[in-house]
Amino acid sequence: MIDLVDLEKKINSELGTKIKKTEIKHKQIYVEIEKENLIDVTLFIKTNKNTKFRQLIDITVVDYPEKSQRFKIVYLFLSHEFNQRLILSYYINENEVISSLTSIYPAANWMEREVFDMYGVSFKDHPDLRRILTDYNFEGHPLRKDFPLTGHTEVRYSEDKKKVVYEPVKLEQNYRNFDYESPWEGTQYIKDQSENNDKKN
Repeated sequence: MIDLVDLEKKINSELGTKIKKTEIKHKQIYVEIEKENLIDVTLFIKTNKNTKFRQLIDITVVDYPEKSQRFKIVYLFLSHEFNQRLILSYYINENEVISSLTSIYPAANWMEREVFDMYGVSFKDHPDLRRILTDYNFEGHPLRKDFPLTGHTEVRYSEDKKKVVYEPVKLEQNYRNFDYESPWEGTQYIKDQSENNDKKN
């Protein structure tokens, strides 16, 4: 079995310029690449006899709205044979289309659909890229940091119409006027009431 330090050296020596940076943290290897090298790097780490990262655990995204390269795409891999983990990542711009890993890791199918649904990141050559968690007519992407906290429409099943209907959002709590003043100082409406009572007397 190859240890993490030797594995890091192996990845760097074999892949050379395809790797931007590697680091060992928390008993895992972190590898940063450019998006163009995704397929070559993942094929290597899956098939090479010294790596054998044959399971894709997850795909996720980190959103940095203030950066020009807004999204960091993160892949988590596991080698059962060597009991090692590898985290692969790269940055992309907001509207970039990236390669799908479904031809190498079939499990990427649903993971990429989730990333597409939650963040709006598109994958080329994906066999069925459509929403997986939100409704088909949902507008926006819930995990983007620019997504509104309250929407303009809500979805519910109507027993009368026997179908899913869209309606304007209704906030059911009436009298949503909150007084944030300190109770020790007395709230403004009580002060005003006291002043009016004093004037009357």
